[in-house]
Amino acid sequence: MTSARSIRLSVAGFLFAATLWPANFAFAHPHETPSTESVVDSLVMALGGQAAWDQARYLHFTFAGRRSHTWDRATGRHRVEGKDKEGKSYVVLSNLNSKQGDTYFDGQLVPADSPKHQDLLELAYGTWVNDTYWLLMPYKLRDPGVQLAYEGRETIEGRTYDKLALSFEKVGLTPGDHYWVYVDAETHLVGRWAYLLEGSGDGQAPTAWTWEGWKSYGGIQLAPMRRMVGAERTLELTDLRVDRELPDAAFTSPAPIAWP
Repeated sequence: MTSARSIRLSVAGFLFAATLWPANFAFAHPHETPSTESVVDSLVMALGGQAAWDQARYLHFTFAGRRSHTWDRATGRHRVEGKDKEGKSYVVLSNLNSKQGDTYFDGQLVPADSPKHQDLLELAYGTWVNDTYWLLMPYKLRDPGVQLAYEGRETIEGRTYDKLALSFEKVGLTPGDHYWVYVDAETHLVGRWAYLLEGSGDGQAPTAWTWEGWKSYGGIQLAPMRRMVGAERTLELTDLRVDRELPDAAFTSPAPIAWP
């Protein structure tokens, strides 16, 4: 499994109010020429639609076996827990809107005036931006500041994809990142993506990963497995949960979460 620190991917932060999608849409007719809008509309329907996304309030997952996130999309409350390079545990209970909260390191509350406290708050926000994009990118294609362009159809290993170019307009931690999203023309789900990160050297080829294992969690579709194209590397998103209710203690106490 690829370690989290070997993956650098920073993008625009999530909005806490769900993006509004068209109320009525259908899959594009197979003989029609696709457009950016028709490809995204079909993707949204395949993901479960607006109603299911609206009801998916609490999301939980573990990123690459390194750290676990629990996120209240309605309020911005966020919990991240894991271990540092020395094996010391940390828990950060914060709000993504204010970027303030409580931090715990090696089982102890970190004083609010400590540099360690600020470091952990920054860790919580930065890893949330990175890790949730690996999980939820298909849900963010219509976020403000995202620029999309349809680049035609491409067949790879016998499957046909509608290719979308994605860039950012002065938003996110690294607005110079560029992505290409490959939407399977048959399933209408993302089959792979490729990216060039901000600061990549001239002539560098995009890094590509497949998106595999699409499955319904709490009414929305998520893909837990990423495989790097051309290399024996994987990145797995495990412990996936999508809940409509969760005890407040999940965001106020460093104790293990009591799942409903």
